[in-house]
Formats: sequence, C-alpha cells, structure tokens
Amino acid sequence: MPRKARIDAPGALHHIICRGIERRLIFREDFDRQDFVKRLGTILTETQTPCYAWSLMPNHFHLLLRTGSVPISSVMRRLLTGYAGSFNRRYRRHGHLFQNRYKSILCQEDAYLLNLVRYIHLNPLRAHVVESIQSLDEYEFCGHKNMFGKRTCEWQDTRTVLGFFGSRMTEARNRYQNFMAEGISLGRQPDLIGGGLIRSAGGWQAVRTLRAGRIHLRGDERILGDSDFVMQVLESQNERLEDRCRLQSKGIDFHRAAQHVEDTCGVHIADLKHGDKRPPSVKARSVLCYWAVEELGMKGTDVARLPSMSQPAVSRSVKRGKKIVQEMQLKLT
Repeated sequence: MPRKARIDAPGALHHIICRGIERRLIFREDFDRQDFVKRLGTILTETQTPCYAWSLMPNHFHLLLRTGSVPISSVMRRLLTGYAGSFNRRYRRHGHLFQNRYKSILCQEDAYLLNLVRYIHLNPLRAHVVESIQSLDEYEFCGHKNMFGKRTCEWQDTRTVLGFFGSRMTEARNRYQNFMAEGISLGRQPDLIGGGLIRSAGGWQAVRTLRAGRIHLRGDERILGDSDFVMQVLESQNERLEDRCRLQSKGIDFHRAAQHVEDTCGVHIADLKHGDKRPPSVKARSVLCYWAVEELGMKGTDVARLPSMSQPAVSRSVKRGKKIVQEMQLKLT
C-alpha cells in the first residue's frame, strides 16, 4: 500500500517523532545531543519555525513544531541529513541512522497543544532517563528546563505555552509545574500518538460505544483531533490535490508557469533564472516560486536548482510570492 502524503500548511501544529533505524541509538553521548540541539536551534531560527516542546531520548526524539515560512518536510530534511552525516563521520559508520520516514502528526491546537507539551516534556521521566520531576527540571536535553528560564534558548517559544497558565511569569511557571506533576500518573498516553480514529473519538472505549450506536467518525493516522477537525483537514488537503491534478491535466509544469509569469509580470524568463536583482525580477521570481511550490507541489530543493537559488532563498520567495499573488489576484491557469 502506498504511503499517505504528509499534511502541512502554514501555521499547522505538528508532533514529530523520529526513531533510529531498527530502534538503534541515535545519541551515544552528550556531545551527540549537543550537536543535535545546536543544529535544531540554527535551523528553526533560520526558517522561523516555532518550537513549543522537545525531548531527546537514546534512540528517538520528539518535537512540537508549528509550520513557519518553510514546510516542515524541508526543516526535517535539513536536520536529519545534517545530523546523520555528522554522526556517521564521528563514529566512522555508514548507512542510514534514522528510520526511512519520521512520524508527523498534524494536531488540533486548542484541544491538544498543552497535553502534547506535557507528554513530550515528561518523556525522559517515563523512560527513566531521569528519576524524578526535580531531576527533569535540570535535564539538559528536554525543553522542560527552559520553561523556568534556567538557560537561554531563543528558538523555543516558552512564552506562548506559559501564557496559557497566567499573565504573570512566576504564577504561570508554578501552574505549569503543577500541570506537569499531574501528568505523571497518566502514563504513556498512547491516544496521543496512536491511530487517528481512536484519537478522534477519545479512545477505544469511546470508539466501541459510538459503533454500538452505529455512529461512525472520520479518522486519519496523520491527524490528532476530533472528527470535525479531521474532516476539515482532509477536505482542505483534497482540494489542494484536486487543484494540482487540474493544473497537471492542462499540461502546466514549471516551464509553463515561468512563461505565464513572463506574460503577467513582463519579465523575461532568462532574468528569472539567472538571479537578476532588479525589483521587477525579484517580484516575478517570487510569484514563480510560490506557484511552483504551492500550486504545482514541487519541492523547494527542486525549485532551487531551476532558477539557481538556494533553498532558503526559495522559501523566502514563496512567502513573498503569496502576498503578491493575493494582492494582484493572480492565477496560474
């Protein structure tokens, strides 16, 4: 059975889980963890990707990220490729370090953000990497410590999370700590990472009850949320896929899109592909990048090769191009 496509959109909240291949160690010592955290912070800062929670375990890690100006897939590709290369060189090993496909779950924010923060930050305690909540307060390789301002970590958005617990920082941190302590007795909470239908319904018991009453809910393993949220996301995803299929059926590819930009913006294709810095060319190139990534579904890395741009430059152009397309009401048809 083919794998389902990842679901992403600007502003989407993702719980990401990535394991070592065959569940082998991906962090052998603290230097590995420090290397990973440094790379993570650099990439999240450069891509303006908010992070609300994170924790490193011996053979896997968890992240709670919000899609910024760059797709989550691009963020993860940079992170995993860079770290794996560094790890392999350090230990003179070859081959894959991570499982072929990390798990990314699109989450309903209102219902799950705080529960996911708690779930992720309690991982070291549940796995006995640390032995108590007091030890977790000092654990270096988890975002929990940052919630108390005990170290500088500009790429982790602690203010948004603490804002749910109060407007005054001291009060908010105390309430957050109580919230964390209350979660210890909840155990592993498989409903936060299990099958989509089970999560959507509220657990197996809820699913059985609903089925007994002949009530069926829509679920999807890529989504954490109630049935309405699941349906909303899937409908949006289907609309995007249908739009892309419609464009493909008309023979519209990157070259045709470039020609359309040339006709619409009055900028020659050669200027788009060879880095002309004049405002009209920058504007037209931004529109082209937006259409290629968002309308045609091309990867940013593939688009970067065609107009001779870096991947971060393509990401910035996509963001800029979206505004231009909306303001000028341009359409790729």
